[in-house]
Amino acid sequence: MRIEELTGVGEKRAKDFAKLGIYDTEKLVSYFPRAYLDMTNRVSVQSVPHNELALVACKIVGCDPVRYTGRVKFVRAHLEQDGYYFTAVWFNMPYIAKKLIAGEYLFYGRVSNRYGQISLVNPSFEKIGGISRLKGLVPVYGLSGSLTQKVVRDSVQRALRMETRASIIPADLRKKYALLPLNGAYAAIHAPKSQEEMKKAAERIAIEEYFTLVSAFKLIKGDKNEARGRTYTVSAQEVAEFEKRFPFEFTGGQQKAVRAIFDNLKSPVRMNRLLQGDVGSGKTAVALTGIFMAMKSGFQAAYLSPTEVLAEQNYRLLQKVFPEYKVAYLAGSCTVKEKREIKTALQTGEYDVLCGTHAVLQADVVFKNLAFCVCDEQHRFGVAQRNSLSEKGENIDVLVMSATPIPRTLSLIFYGDLDITVIPDKPAGRQEIVTSIIPDRKYDDMLVYIAEEAKKGRQAYFVCAKIEDDEGQITSVTELYEEIRARLPSVRFALLHGRMKDKEKTAVMSAFKNKEYDCLVSTTVIEVGVDVPDATIMAIYNAERFGLSQLHQLRGRVGRGSEKSYCFLLIGSESDTALERLRFFKSTNDGFELAERDLEIRGGGDFLGTRQSGRILNEIKNLRYSSEAVFLAKKLSDEAFERGDLGEIRAVSMKKYESLKDVVLN
Repeated sequence: MRIEELTGVGEKRAKDFAKLGIYDTEKLVSYFPRAYLDMTNRVSVQSVPHNELALVACKIVGCDPVRYTGRVKFVRAHLEQDGYYFTAVWFNMPYIAKKLIAGEYLFYGRVSNRYGQISLVNPSFEKIGGISRLKGLVPVYGLSGSLTQKVVRDSVQRALRMETRASIIPADLRKKYALLPLNGAYAAIHAPKSQEEMKKAAERIAIEEYFTLVSAFKLIKGDKNEARGRTYTVSAQEVAEFEKRFPFEFTGGQQKAVRAIFDNLKSPVRMNRLLQGDVGSGKTAVALTGIFMAMKSGFQAAYLSPTEVLAEQNYRLLQKVFPEYKVAYLAGSCTVKEKREIKTALQTGEYDVLCGTHAVLQADVVFKNLAFCVCDEQHRFGVAQRNSLSEKGENIDVLVMSATPIPRTLSLIFYGDLDITVIPDKPAGRQEIVTSIIPDRKYDDMLVYIAEEAKKGRQAYFVCAKIEDDEGQITSVTELYEEIRARLPSVRFALLHGRMKDKEKTAVMSAFKNKEYDCLVSTTVIEVGVDVPDATIMAIYNAERFGLSQLHQLRGRVGRGSEKSYCFLLIGSESDTALERLRFFKSTNDGFELAERDLEIRGGGDFLGTRQSGRILNEIKNLRYSSEAVFLAKKLSDEAFERGDLGEIRAVSMKKYESLKDVVLN
């Protein structure tokens, strides 16, 4: 049923639901709570540590008009709890002002407690009269526009009464492994009677989703042993000579990876391989060696990067490494004329290798004899995009790369359609990065140090999680840019974030690499692949909000030159849990060790996340479940496929895959 047909929704609220990606009741019941309020755990706001979440009963006693700070709008309300006065502030939500009517409310949000001034940041709130009837754990949903928690809760409950969630796991397997009824799990996740019931419901839903995903991978993969239909004539001696073009000797891990690719290409079966390696392990050199094998054998190759910044960087590298071959560059920023000329030349075989972004995947990009494809930073792409690239020719050999270390057990499940090669070591002479946790009292000292380093020609990154402080949890990158630029007027700052156009991002990164700027204030858009040898400092704000693997990716952007490099972790919460995680991060530079710890601490859902999975698991992003749920889903799928019991599995999983393909490719 369309969402606007649901009782109590209507056209206006339907538009607000649409902003959340919810267009029908099926999607609505899969819109899981981002948190739960324990109605028995109301606290005094004065007792809450800085940056911790709290449920506070208080009165609204006043509200200021909507104000601006730079380009950011904010609303401030004045609150009172047992004679203590404090405030609540909302960023970029001006519509909140109309809802702030005097009276008694329950507020739920993050507490800012600095210099004796207490404020709730972007809290959700409800009148006590309406919420006091709710008992136990009360779901809290992400909101949009005029939607309130009550509207979403009531709408979800109505949708649950209309939607039947049927499991595609065969009934005898559900019985064998004592799986809860799927309908009951959906009901429980939206209105759990206890923490235990909520956890069991999340596990059951995760098992179903992973079962569907793993089964879809198997169906997509089809016959893994596809015949290639072409012969690579390159010799081992020619490959060894090519490796001498690099200004370093290949490590043992790189040599092993090159041998695996060479053996693949010499076999009658096409290659479909994941190359995993820590930051700085030399994956790109291995990929270029694979491209050489194809071009030396008389075939074309393609190198796909997730952003124009990386694509342009790789294009220049290909030109340098392959002076005897013709290299083309194709991206969204190319002119219509350039695109037309490149596509024509590719089809006639004038170019040997194409380097580009998603533009390479377009249907009108046709090769004469494409044989070998590299997909860089593969976690930025979906399975559909990988397949789209490999369909540019007949039984294309595909190498996908990831610098995001994934625990071996999970990679075998999530990348089950790929052979896996890991480069465990790093090139000799690579600098170890000194990591430090910077408390508030040392923040000014850090800025002074960075300014001094800038005078010496060093460069630094300042990284924030998001463009705008829309959840009250992190520093806004635009606000940070304005703040530190004012505090360090002698330092040249640039700003980079995901909402900038590709051409703008490329220009900023090129200028930074060419030392036109000393410091780059950025979101995590610089997380992968960007190579600036003179960048020696990485300062990460609200570091406790990042996963260990993502912190490791960011840390890997420095230490790429000959100078000693540093990673500074700035924290918004000094809770024991946050400090424990960051101390562990500080203690090791081993990305795979960090990945295993990330999985242990955060669970399979957060570890894989929406980016790790190429957005495939986006709809279960709020669920908290263990890695055992993923393993069980794989086991169930294996048993179902062994029996050939695939009727409903094929229909549902492939339907879901096709819909994801449309989302990812458009």
